[in-house]
Amino acid sequence: MNKVLSTLSVAIGLVLLMPGFSGRAQVYADRSTQLDKYLVPVTTPTAAPDAQGFLGRWLLLEPISKPNRSNTVFVDSYIREVFGQEYFKGQLGDVLPKDGAKVKMTVEYQPPVNLQGGRPSFNQPPQYEQKKVTLKWHAFDSKMPNVKLFRFATNLTEDRYGVIFWACTVVNCEEDIPNVRLAVGSNSASMWWVNGEEAVILSGDRRRVMDDCASPRLTLKKGRNVIWGAVINGPGMSDFCCRFIDEAGKPVKNITLSVQ
Repeated sequence: MNKVLSTLSVAIGLVLLMPGFSGRAQVYADRSTQLDKYLVPVTTPTAAPDAQGFLGRWLLLEPISKPNRSNTVFVDSYIREVFGQEYFKGQLGDVLPKDGAKVKMTVEYQPPVNLQGGRPSFNQPPQYEQKKVTLKWHAFDSKMPNVKLFRFATNLTEDRYGVIFWACTVVNCEEDIPNVRLAVGSNSASMWWVNGEEAVILSGDRRRVMDDCASPRLTLKKGRNVIWGAVINGPGMSDFCCRFIDEAGKPVKNITLSVQ
């Protein structure tokens, strides 16, 4: 009996994922993914990096629809052009948005893709349209070294593939810390800025690897240092991890993190 019920459950699940089925919308925004396994709301004024120095406190903007059927287009020129657009006021600025703040914009929208088989499937050329949306900022602490953007998106919205994520945080220092590098890994392409200056660019179709790319030497100044990041992905998972490392490649830990 249990075997029969299991088989029936699988069959029903496959039907729900079939294109054109009236219940297919139910599979997109999935709040049963237990977001708190990956990200929890900020409840304290500051946080420390984790044991490996990874920055875990971030303001995350709900994903911006930017349809791409392949990640091979993410060359330097493409992502510089995409991230160079102004999506919201204060972008890359010194003043961070408030937790819960809303952003209105018009995006290039792709209706939810067929997820049969667990991955995007394009049976016909996608139809894009201009759509007005309201997105919200969320202040989270990551429970892992990497920030699970895909899980964040899945829990909130149908837009998880063909998207841009914006993230920002503040690194607080009691004194100047010279000759450090921002080391980043992302899935897929991304760009990162420290105090308004470009620090790292990760182009191409890539998986997240710890310390995949590192910035030139820079100085974390005494007081507030504002870090911005943008991650773009097409059909695939999305996440990132970043930390500061010293000349010996060891993590910088004598800092605190905040979202204001």
